[in-house]
Amino acid sequence: MKINITENAKVIMSNRDSRHNYFAWPTVARLKNGKIAVVASGFRLYHICPFGKAVMTVSEDEGNTFSPLQTIIDTPLDDRDAGLCPFGESGVIVTSFNNSREMQRNWSRTTYMDRKTEAEIKYIESYIDNVTDEQEEKYLGSTYRVSYDNGITFGEVFRSPVSCPHGPIVLNDGTFLYVGTDSTGVKTREYNGITVAKITLDGKGEIIGRIDAIPEGVSWEPHAVQLPDGKIICHIRVEKWENGKQLVFTTFQSESTDGGKTWTKPHQLVSKLGGAPAHLMLHSSGALISVYGYREAPYAVKAMISFDGGETWDIDHIIYEQPHSADIGYPASVELSDGSIMTVFYAKEHELSPAEIYSIKWNFEK
Repeated sequence: MKINITENAKVIMSNRDSRHNYFAWPTVARLKNGKIAVVASGFRLYHICPFGKAVMTVSEDEGNTFSPLQTIIDTPLDDRDAGLCPFGESGVIVTSFNNSREMQRNWSRTTYMDRKTEAEIKYIESYIDNVTDEQEEKYLGSTYRVSYDNGITFGEVFRSPVSCPHGPIVLNDGTFLYVGTDSTGVKTREYNGITVAKITLDGKGEIIGRIDAIPEGVSWEPHAVQLPDGKIICHIRVEKWENGKQLVFTTFQSESTDGGKTWTKPHQLVSKLGGAPAHLMLHSSGALISVYGYREAPYAVKAMISFDGGETWDIDHIIYEQPHSADIGYPASVELSDGSIMTVFYAKEHELSPAEIYSIKWNFEK
């Protein structure tokens, strides 16, 4: 198989004139009106800080240009990741998740200390100190908002029992299936094993199944897609650290044929450090496309493609590559009107640059 880049990577979300200039963890989808939407966590100071909010931009010309940013989820906590799930005739769900004040305080003096000034630390901690117990109780966990007019207006913030970077999917029967990690894990950072839930448009959630924990490492940040025959394919991030060294950073796959209630034993798709987390997309040709980040130098965004419904994969095709920062990845893809693909991801222009959201266009030859 051959990958052809049809438009080089370009920045589509940034805020370079402000110190709140860090963007990451995007998702892209085609809205029901035909426009393409991209969401991400933006207006941050760092990869870890309390200022993130879920923002959205929309393209009316197949990803050539994008609208100004619209804030969708902005709780008092750090709104991280951003997922998209179009549905019905004009609906869309935007998702996010956040972390506790205690974790934010711990991180304020333990992460990026080679770059933080004492003034920045005080700025971060003073903000956290102004978040109340009541606000944390109301918003802590996995969140989502629903729009019925293609993302122009949104309703209240709901909470979900699970979370994943790219949000829920709509099954063939109209069910909103959310394959993710248990939202209670945000309090402990103990993510292991995948939880499967159904959510509703009025904020209700019900856990219906689980995917077994994977012995090779901690499993989290999954994404799923349903095939026309009803089978659901799920790709799962699996990682393991020992003495500060990453030993595993890979993608596993599990399948369900009963709407997400039961799942096969997960099996590994790429090498131990082959990359994650993944986003799955079903192409109009019938090909199944999974894009994922690769965090060994030279760092990259890669794709794997299956032409047999996820039974076998042609792996490790480079979509984008750069040598200077492992702070890269979380790609997601959408099919364009000509059958080519636009993938969005986050990356840095240089090692000390803020992270920004990029898009790149490509196609494949079998």
